[in-house]
Amino acid sequence: MRSADSDLIARWRAEPAPLLGLLHAFHERDGHLSDEALHAVAEGLRMSLADLYGTVEFYHHFSREAGGRDAPRVCGGPICKTRGSDALLAELDGASPMPCAGRCDEPIPVLCGGEVLVGTPGGGLRAAPTPLPPPNPDGLEECCFARVREAGRATLAGYGGSYRALARARELGGEALLSELDASGLVGRGGAGFSTARKWRAVREAAGGPKTIVCNADEGEPGCFKDRVLLDHDPHAVLEGMAVAAEVTGATRGFVYLRYEYPHTQAVLERAIEEARGELGEFELNVRRGAGAYICGEETSLLNSLEGAHPFPRNRPPFPVTHGFEGTPTAVNNVETLASVPPIVERGADWYAGLGLGKERGTKIISLSGDVRRPGNYEVPIGFSLTRLLFDWAGGPGDGRGLQAITMAGLSGGFLGPGDFDATLDEPCLKARGSFLGAGGVMVFDDRRDMVDVARQAMAFFADESCGKCFPCRIGTQRLTERLAGVAGPTQAEAWKAEVGAIGDTMSQLSACGLGIAAPLITESLLRLFPERVDEALARR
Repeated sequence: MRSADSDLIARWRAEPAPLLGLLHAFHERDGHLSDEALHAVAEGLRMSLADLYGTVEFYHHFSREAGGRDAPRVCGGPICKTRGSDALLAELDGASPMPCAGRCDEPIPVLCGGEVLVGTPGGGLRAAPTPLPPPNPDGLEECCFARVREAGRATLAGYGGSYRALARARELGGEALLSELDASGLVGRGGAGFSTARKWRAVREAAGGPKTIVCNADEGEPGCFKDRVLLDHDPHAVLEGMAVAAEVTGATRGFVYLRYEYPHTQAVLERAIEEARGELGEFELNVRRGAGAYICGEETSLLNSLEGAHPFPRNRPPFPVTHGFEGTPTAVNNVETLASVPPIVERGADWYAGLGLGKERGTKIISLSGDVRRPGNYEVPIGFSLTRLLFDWAGGPGDGRGLQAITMAGLSGGFLGPGDFDATLDEPCLKARGSFLGAGGVMVFDDRRDMVDVARQAMAFFADESCGKCFPCRIGTQRLTERLAGVAGPTQAEAWKAEVGAIGDTMSQLSACGLGIAAPLITESLLRLFPERVDEALARR
């Protein structure tokens, strides 16, 4: 082993969860992961070479070819497709496509090594700092975005100079704080909707340790880009939320698992962690960057990835609250959830609960993109009018255009049509319409778009991102992609629809995780909302 390799391995071997960091260090140093580097990593970390190769090949962004790290990668997500990403891909020498890169509010992103640029066909590339959220048109009170637009907010000085919510949490004690969080109604804002207080209490009461707090910042769902604005412009809110979680649960270590496509955000977070050392006490925080795998948004896949294992979802039970990172009690929360905690601790449960409308409690950040005049991140009260968001806040479609459909929960919630635009943004209302709010991504498609082709692109994404662990998802997403592309399956419309429905039913009932369960909502909602479009597409084949 070369001395430079052994020095790098020795540096990372002393770190918690070393594999991802070590692979990134080799990847950045050499511009790719060579066979020599992987042999050195396997030897240095005493792991199976075969397992290491399998894990590396699972991720999108670990290049195995010389110079591959710095070659342009062009977003091929649903919104970027409508903006000409295929043409931009053809213009850039040596470029390759990548899944949605989390910049749907400012397409088309191009990842070049450690830099993210945006461009348009024929228009070149330019730097693109993360846009601040648009102003709240109605002046409604916000939680996460209340101070995010302030200059210098990303620094500790701009944040207020200290972690006041953490100090109050220490004064209150764990039980009182859990009661406050429970009364606030805060639930997971990443899509699962599980009570934050119940999760933290389970970790607090679990035996064993050391206990761990993990921030899931791997927002790989197409159409979702809310985490980026919070991490880039208000990182201390997220870190303080993690520190409060540690205070409540007794955790001594924490990780921010950051998606690969946000290289600038890693630097912001690492600076913020250095600034916060004096606030955190014995709580040790680290950033670990993913390498491009949608499935790592699922908490147990994320934990496997963090540990250096193949990122398959785990069978549950046991749950992460008792058997999480390295088999110890672990709380996994997403960025928005954690950023909501400090304001709740400072201002109280009644204040946060009162931000919602009707019986709903709190707020939700909606990442809105596509065929609207003002795309961006909007923080709305839970129970807010979808029509008001689409038309009053975001300005509706362009001149002479009508809105044909939107997606919910990024892609995972399937489509809603114009007959559903009177819905409110809360789980009971959306569930009654065959969808769900999830992580809050809403992509808008006007009357120019081919919804059958949009569905095909969506299913192809799910097929590519399926981890392959369970056959209903592995095979089902591929078969549905083929049916939507017209390359296989029955030719008669009714038989085609029946088969697509049967495949979707099997997937939703038997898949091992949310990817396979949710993916059939795409085809189910397509058939329900656009039967004429489906018939026309079938007639052309």
